[in-house]
Order: sequence, then structure tokens, then C-alpha cells
Amino acid sequence: MKTQKQHERTFSFEFFPPKNDEGAKKLKDTWTELAKLEPRFFSVTYGAGGSTQARTLETVLDIHKNSGVDAAPHLSCIDSTAEQMRGILQLYKDNGLRHIVALRGDLPSGMRDPGEFRYANELVEFIRKETGDHFTLEVAAYPEFHPQAPNALKDLQNFKRKVDAGADSAITQYFYSAEAYFRFVEDCEKLDINIPIVPGIMPITNYKQLARFSDACGAEIPRWIRKRLEAFGEDTASIKAFGEEVVTEMCDQLLKAGAPGLHFYTMNQAGPIKAIWKNLGLKPEPR
Repeated sequence: MKTQKQHERTFSFEFFPPKNDEGAKKLKDTWTELAKLEPRFFSVTYGAGGSTQARTLETVLDIHKNSGVDAAPHLSCIDSTAEQMRGILQLYKDNGLRHIVALRGDLPSGMRDPGEFRYANELVEFIRKETGDHFTLEVAAYPEFHPQAPNALKDLQNFKRKVDAGADSAITQYFYSAEAYFRFVEDCEKLDINIPIVPGIMPITNYKQLARFSDACGAEIPRWIRKRLEAFGEDTASIKAFGEEVVTEMCDQLLKAGAPGLHFYTMNQAGPIKAIWKNLGLKPEPR
């Protein structure tokens, strides 16, 4: 089993931009709590076609100025021009940001032409050309393979293109099979991909929502987990307790085997993350 013990272990948390002032207040309460865990960075997602760009910037700047934690905006290139990207990068630089999660993004419904950038490697290459080493660049990785990839080898080659274009590290799509992650890391090392590949972790709190997300993004929920969750029906307390146990055990397995940290998809909630963090015995403890 290949591991990534040569890389420094880092932890990070992902949020989505709030839709209104009430959501913004709740999110601030969440990142205030999670900042106590002293993560490496907080990332903030970016809607398809830049639909939440304004909220992303507003949220990122609030976090950057007030949380004491590095903020990393997501930047997707679909439906964007080079001039627009140049302006966004300058805006981030002007506001002191030094960390970006660079993604292709999803093609909005009905769109045929993706714009000047077709793939994430082109965005990474553009950012490096425009800004040099100013930004730490994260890219996406898919241990269970991208749903639009024709085959596993093609998906690995596409990932390597992002790395060769200048990515510093990668965050994976969430998964519930540690073995899928370990095999992915092995395959990457055979292609001389040696950047940190941080597992993406999705807590289980709402089975119907999780099933919908997973079907859309190609993340597999193992049959035994699905069946257990289905059996709980509307018993949300049992779903959360079982989900916490399953995800904690997987995170423990990943870290013990040398995974270079964890990236939590928070769904803008602190509670599930703090519970898993405490179960794992990670420091600092939540206050």
C-alpha cells in the first residue's frame, strides 16, 4: 500500500457561499467555531458559470480578514474569458489572497461552448503564466474517477496534466472506500505524480441529500452503507450516529496509512466536523 507520509499533514474545511444575510450569519458562526481547530485553510465554492462569484468574494474576504485562517476561493473556468480571469486574479491579489482551488467547473444546462478555457489544466497554466508563484494552487482529484472520463487511464492522464501545469496539491472528491484512495495514490505515483493528494471527506447527516449528491457527481456509496442508511428511514439521530462512526473510522484508517491530511466538505455545519475531529483525537481540541 502506497502512502503519502513524505508530505506535511494539513487539514482544511470547505464552505459554500450563503444565499442571504441569514445564511451569512450562520456561516460566520460555523467558520468561527471551526477556526478554533486551526486548519490550514478554508475554501469557498464558486457556482457554475460564476453564478455565485460575488458571494464567493464577499465570503472569502470576510474569512480572510476576520478568521485568522487562510482563505482559498474556488475558481472555475467554464464560461470565462482570459480577460475576466485576469481581472479576478488581480482582485484576489489586491486583497491579499494567496490560495486558490482551480477547477474546470460544471457546464451550465444548455451551454454548448465552454468559453476560452475547456479544462482545469488550462486554467492552472494561465494562473501560473499571469501570477507566477503568487498563489498556492489546489486542483481536484477523483479516486473513483470523474463521471465524464471515458476510462480510468484517461482520467489519470487528465489529472497529470493539471499537476504538470503547476498545481501544488490536490483535494479529492469525497468517497467512502479508503481502498479506492490508496489505489488512486499508487496509480498516481506510477505516473510520477508526487504532489500531496488530500482526501475529501463528506460527513453523513442526511441520507437522501447525500444520495442525490453522489448520483450527480459519481461518488460511490458502498452498498452496505446505503442499506444501513435506508433502514433508518426518517430516524435522523440514528443516521447521524451511524454516519459519524463510519466516517470517523475511514478518516482514522486514512491518517494511519499516511494520508497528508483531510479536507472536510462541511455543508456549512460545524457540529459534524467537530464530532469527527474529537473522535480522531486531533489537536487542538474544539473549545
